Amino acid sequence: MAAQEIADAVQAYTGLSPAAAFTVLALMLATYLIVSTLFIAPDAAASAPAAQPKPPPQQEQVTEAEPEPEPFVPPFPDPVQVGEITLEQLGAYDGKDPAKSILIAIRGQVYDVSRGRLFYGPQGPYSLFAGRDASRALALMSFDLNDLTGDLEGLSPDELEVLQDWEEKFKERYPVVGHLPRENATAGAQPDEEQEKA
Repeated sequence: MAAQEIADAVQAYTGLSPAAAFTVLALMLATYLIVSTLFIAPDAAASAPAAQPKPPPQQEQVTEAEPEPEPFVPPFPDPVQVGEITLEQLGAYDGKDPAKSILIAIRGQVYDVSRGRLFYGPQGPYSLFAGRDASRALALMSFDLNDLTGDLEGLSPDELEVLQDWEEKFKERYPVVGHLPRENATAGAQPDEEQEKA
């Protein structure tokens, strides 16, 4: 009797036969469960006790030790003063080693551009400049390997002005952490010293 009353109530309330109403209810529940799993983080789902079956006792004794987690490497190291650095030494700071800074030389000054890792790091659009003297390349707005040098001979006043603009941008954004030796420094690399001599 109670089952018939429930069937009549379902039909009166939903307008569906009891079988159709329960089918719709089951589909709605299944849809809810599927959609709700989309919003659970994979780590949370993996750590849920119901989701992980317990391994058999014999496997517990044979389990391998988990590997040591990698040490945390900050997104960019703090700037470190390198002082006088040769072009060969500068090459080691090209961004390929995440524990080292990324350095670029402009007119003899060495800048730590690690904060711009997205630009100067290994996959960045300006990665070519990392670990090198980019003075001539910046003046010419060039990505040619032959222009990655500190030699400014033959540049026009307009190109030198472009280089000056780049140098000012670097001074605003990145710390100076060293300088190239005089023989590697660009002609006119030390404008302050030239002004002192005048």
